[in-house]
Amino acid sequence: MSSIRKLANQTLWYGGSYVAARFLNVFLKFVLTYFIPLSSYGEMSKMYVYTAFLAVLFTYGLETAYFRFAQHERKETLFNTSFSSIILSSVILALSMILVARPLAEIFKVPAHPEWIRWFAFILAFDALAAIPFARLRQEQRPVKYAFIKFLNIFLQVLFILYFLVLCPWVARAYPTSLLLHFYNPAIGVGYVFIANLIASVLTLCLLYREWKGYRPWLSKRLWKQLLQYSLPLVIVGFGGMINEVVDRLLLDYLLPYGDDRRNAVIAVYTVGVQFAMLINIFIQIFRMGAEPFFFNEMNNANAKETYARVMKFFVIGTCWMFLGIVLFRDVWKVLQLVDIRSHPEYAESFKIIPQLAMGYVCLGIYYNLSVWYKLTNKTQAGATITLIGAALTIGLNYWWIPIYGYVACAWVSFLCYFVMMMISFLWGQRKYPVPYEWKKLTGYLVLVAVICLIHEALTHLWPYFSLSVISGVLLLGVFVWMTLHKDREEFAKLPVVGKYLWRKP
Repeated sequence: MSSIRKLANQTLWYGGSYVAARFLNVFLKFVLTYFIPLSSYGEMSKMYVYTAFLAVLFTYGLETAYFRFAQHERKETLFNTSFSSIILSSVILALSMILVARPLAEIFKVPAHPEWIRWFAFILAFDALAAIPFARLRQEQRPVKYAFIKFLNIFLQVLFILYFLVLCPWVARAYPTSLLLHFYNPAIGVGYVFIANLIASVLTLCLLYREWKGYRPWLSKRLWKQLLQYSLPLVIVGFGGMINEVVDRLLLDYLLPYGDDRRNAVIAVYTVGVQFAMLINIFIQIFRMGAEPFFFNEMNNANAKETYARVMKFFVIGTCWMFLGIVLFRDVWKVLQLVDIRSHPEYAESFKIIPQLAMGYVCLGIYYNLSVWYKLTNKTQAGATITLIGAALTIGLNYWWIPIYGYVACAWVSFLCYFVMMMISFLWGQRKYPVPYEWKKLTGYLVLVAVICLIHEALTHLWPYFSLSVISGVLLLGVFVWMTLHKDREEFAKLPVVGKYLWRKP
């Protein structure tokens, strides 16, 4: 089996369950707009933003280091050292969060809920403990179990959220003495989202028992030092990535000149727009699951660089398809009322920022592909530098534009940040680790996608009819898909499963 076919097969395994789970999770967030007040939805979004930064600290890049050192270290030594490190750091960090829960609640602007901080201390700890067993599954190329447990994690979250926020309130009204209400307290409200997350995190670690049952509490000082030297710069990359991805919601909280409820409402509206654009990020994440260990496994092959170039081409084409599918059919998403537009018409405003956010994710995905050069050459400091440049751009432009343009500024800054990071990584990487990317063709695809969106916007602006919007979207998407399949028909014909349905070279 060729390298590309192998990666495609693994990505399909990772992707099937993961896509289903992530879509389930995203659409659950949409459904929650019907059951959670606008301000509470904003508070929930803020908590996940703050803890996203802490999650980087809890894992400190050890998953990537695990892949890197798995090429030449004994598996038992690597796993025991990595897992021991995670256990030690998780205990210290979780206890620290619990001890300073009240001050953290003040910083997070949820002073009435220090218990949320304590719950997240346990969530972050259990998720960190699961990180190395998950990395082991990926490195050993066991995508079926990995995908199943990841899917089950999100499914359990959804199940418990629906139980606490949908079923229990209904039972409380209809059958106030029911045993189902034994563990239900309506005063907890949106906090049940976090409780559901905690339950799922604990059960996930239990499901990974076979991966960590052979663990021995032993740590190789030599290997531990090497792991930290490799991974700690990735903490900067992780923090910078979180700044680029989520800090805009925190800046909205601090820079908008409104009261708490209105600021939380604005954050909620912006978060809904991000969730729609996040659909494209689902594809990026499943690709990364298969690609990261794949890139390391391919690094010693003679034609590795050509393989990386082919992977980039498929990736850009796939993300362009998804981008058009999301952006050209915004009117369909609005008509379907995936979010509670009827009760909260403010949510409808979030649809106008989807193109900027989605194109930003396209650039981010390309950047992830380009990052192969500094990971394979052990120059992770370069990744930290690029990410810090993006973070500085994100903070600076948002600080300047948010008071003027509100959350629309956040969408444009997100796109500009990822575009700049992509360009810096490409130019720098081609000097240090040149890969023969078909950059002219790929640039043409990206420009064409932008033109298609402008044509669609112009048509729907001149003739604002739903039927015309759908017909225009179908035709424009169909033309682009046909063109890309035709231009690269020989490459697509080599793919597993779908290849036999496409053109082959005579």
